[in-house]
Amino acid sequence: MENEVLKTVKGTKDFMPQEQMQRNWIRRTLEAVFETYGCKPLETPMLQHYELLASKYGGGDEILKEVYRLSDQGDRELGLRYDLTVPLTKVVGMNPEMRMPFKRYEIGKVFRDGPVKTGRLREFIQCDVDIVGTTSVLAEAELLSMAFAAFKRLGLDVYIEVNNRKLLSGVLQELGVPALRAGDVMLSLDKLEKIGVDGVRDDLRERNVEEPLVLAITSFLQEGVITLDLLAERFTTPLVQEGIRELRDMLAYVTGAGVEGKLRFSPFLARGLGIYTGTVYEIFLQDGSMTSSIGSGGRYDQIIGRLLDDGREYPAVGISFGLDVILAALANRNAEEQKAADVLVIPLGTEASSLGLANLLRESGMRVELELTGRRLKKALDYANKEGVAFALIYGENEVNSGQVVVRDMREGTEQPVPLELVEKWLSDKLSG
Repeated sequence: MENEVLKTVKGTKDFMPQEQMQRNWIRRTLEAVFETYGCKPLETPMLQHYELLASKYGGGDEILKEVYRLSDQGDRELGLRYDLTVPLTKVVGMNPEMRMPFKRYEIGKVFRDGPVKTGRLREFIQCDVDIVGTTSVLAEAELLSMAFAAFKRLGLDVYIEVNNRKLLSGVLQELGVPALRAGDVMLSLDKLEKIGVDGVRDDLRERNVEEPLVLAITSFLQEGVITLDLLAERFTTPLVQEGIRELRDMLAYVTGAGVEGKLRFSPFLARGLGIYTGTVYEIFLQDGSMTSSIGSGGRYDQIIGRLLDDGREYPAVGISFGLDVILAALANRNAEEQKAADVLVIPLGTEASSLGLANLLRESGMRVELELTGRRLKKALDYANKEGVAFALIYGENEVNSGQVVVRDMREGTEQPVPLELVEKWLSDKLSG
């Protein structure tokens, strides 16, 4: 009979060492890039007050349905965080003396009790960077530059689709779309690349959008390629012109970062209907091997101020990377397998001396494993081979007496004695070469 206790909770996963090493490498790589951009680390509790998570200025009704809700022994209503933005808002509100702009990154688990499908678990890791306290689109340019730098280090070639919510909202207003209909229309337009103009027409009708609006929207879509210049000429309202100006300024800033051709204007990209107020963007793989985005974000100038309701303004812009989506993208490219150790020290009756040798090498930054089971040399070498260890150090009484270590190159199958005082430098040169 199957043991029900020995089951992973639906929507969660055990990450075994090889996969977790890859995840750790992604995390370290992202953290290193974030810090080169002057971002400060922040860690917030997974447990939050439910009232904060349920705020109407938080994630909205749809996300609220997926919040894990619980109470503690003091009957306080709590919940597991569903993103990293709401906890950031709490931190900003609790620290009014905080110097602005505040550039923070946080990498941590979030939880959503939603449908489980490939690439979507109920417990997952978000990697977020946010800049709070500036309205300048130079902040967006910094985040996009940072994204390109991060994916370059990860070995992934990406492009970023960009748009501006002011521009999109203004265009829809001029086409005659009332505010109450804007959400449905945006959802349909967001599918344009996948379903075409005819598909958008059908989708609008399924959403019961009035026929005159359907005709006005589809006629506009049939006019051809929609560029920023075309929109600037045709739509003259201040909202449209402000969105175009912000986009052009941001694109001009990013041009200096050497990413020409990797930013694409996407006039119907909306993202999060109730959250974003300006620039929005999504990150995709250049080769199209994954159709879903592997990062996204945008400007949300009103959410923090409304949630805190303290009379102050907190303009903000952020970007989020999906760690597990990045992991899947790297798996598609047969990424180099991560190793737990570079060196295995094998004691042959010299356990104390071997532990000292292992610690000496560890102090120099090497990843060193010590053979702990007392198995025979052949089996120890077989273990090193299966674990992908680059070098095995054989250290017996003869080696201790002669002041040498026998170093076996597991990749080439060769052995040679190396003086004990030189083994650290010898290994370091080999591993770095």
